[in-house]
Amino acid sequence: MSVVSGVEITGDLPDRAERVLTAAALELIANLHRQLGARRLELLAARADRVRALEAGGTLDFLPETAHIRADESWRVAPPAPGLLDRRVEITGPTDQKMTINALNSGAKVWLADQEDANTPHWASVIGGQLNLLDAIERTIDYTAETGKSYALKPDDELATIVVRPRGWHLPEKHITVDGEIVSGSLVDFALYLATAGLRQIDKGLGPYFYLPKMESHLEARLWNDAFVIAQDALGIPQGTIRATVLIETYPAAFEMEEILYELREHSAGLNAGRWDYMFSVIKSFRTRGAEFLLPDRNSVTMTVPFMQAYSELLVQTCHRRGAHAIGGMAAFIPSRDPEVNEAAFEKVRADKAREVNQGFDGSWVAHPGMVELCAEVFTGVLGDAPHQIEVTRDDVDVSAADLLNVSATPGDVTEQGLRSNISVGIQYLQSWLAGVGAVAINDLMEDAATAEISRSQVWQWLHNDITLADTGERVTRDLIDRLVTEEVAALDGDPDDYAEARRTFLDVAVADDYADFLTLPAYERMP
Repeated sequence: MSVVSGVEITGDLPDRAERVLTAAALELIANLHRQLGARRLELLAARADRVRALEAGGTLDFLPETAHIRADESWRVAPPAPGLLDRRVEITGPTDQKMTINALNSGAKVWLADQEDANTPHWASVIGGQLNLLDAIERTIDYTAETGKSYALKPDDELATIVVRPRGWHLPEKHITVDGEIVSGSLVDFALYLATAGLRQIDKGLGPYFYLPKMESHLEARLWNDAFVIAQDALGIPQGTIRATVLIETYPAAFEMEEILYELREHSAGLNAGRWDYMFSVIKSFRTRGAEFLLPDRNSVTMTVPFMQAYSELLVQTCHRRGAHAIGGMAAFIPSRDPEVNEAAFEKVRADKAREVNQGFDGSWVAHPGMVELCAEVFTGVLGDAPHQIEVTRDDVDVSAADLLNVSATPGDVTEQGLRSNISVGIQYLQSWLAGVGAVAINDLMEDAATAEISRSQVWQWLHNDITLADTGERVTRDLIDRLVTEEVAALDGDPDDYAEARRTFLDVAVADDYADFLTLPAYERMP
């Protein structure tokens, strides 16, 4: 293992860890931390300041100080990089061996190699995921299931383009310190990939590409752009080689889409409508404001409700105005063995993807290889042989701040079934997350940290705003939640004691007086 001044690794080293914990990677982590670490903490503090302002009655709006950027018609983002021209279907999933092979082989144009919401940041997973990416690019990866079935990669020209999603700015990596300080999980994931597998992607005629999650402002995008500039200089890579797609999945970021593209323009690959985290952020931002920002049962909030439609149409218009790809949201359905379940779900997915492509999106996400063909068929029905529809500028769209904030127009009720579902999904997901699996199929849907965040945030919002359930007339109280938690855990497979830690963690973030910014933060503290 390479020794780099000021860098200490406190976690046990998995087999072959030295292949990704190289001197170049560790030096890059140290360099990025020393130059950007303090700014990262300042920006996280600014998030907390904004929440306090909203709690005091403030609101969100387009920024007057950046109006000149929005008004300037002259600037565009960089043209699409190799492998990112046609993005009509993107598959998402964690970076374990089986998913790595299946995602690359799936027929999707892009694989979002997820080290964030679909991944548990166990130290072994952090390093193991990087090794799997490196093995895939070097074509040495293989996987054999317990059944004896073997998995191997198709030829290179049939594989999806790899786009890595590092952890968000809020998440630390406690197993690496620089000058005695815990470093950012974002910078660790970014540096380890860029300095190893990412360089090999350049040799293959592609590049190191990233999906950037959870940002709340253009200043956070500027921080990423500075990281790219520093890293490219440090590794001798031409500026602009790195490309990044930003997930617009927080409520504040929706008011700064254009500025985010501007900050990253030399490195930009577009924006994505991260619908699940966006719903979570709506609740999180205005959680104490009562009926004005109250969301009904999660499944009632579709992309066609007014505030979600405004968000998605503004995203397409913003991207295409600046020559960038606009990528749609997740089809979370996991194909079932029940033909009737599949038929109903496929019809819903087809309608959702048709809505996206007709709004002007250039591509969309799926969570399972079995959904790639359907998504491709819908997008190809509009795109034909064209790789995208960036020329569709949606000049008809006129979205105001009031449109984005129009949550109260969302139809639907808060019901006991919705409360039960949130409790069950949240506890099941946390049990899986704590055990090291960050993406889990529950009720034929792929659940990840984003949907778990919605689940616990709705429980918190309904409890702390004295909400009455529409179907039973009961007020949401701590006693009711405790009773439903006991009933829902008893209904799960296995011994209820098996869910004790997940249950405790869920209640810690769902009913406490103080709202935890992210459920993964206290959960990570309990992880070795």
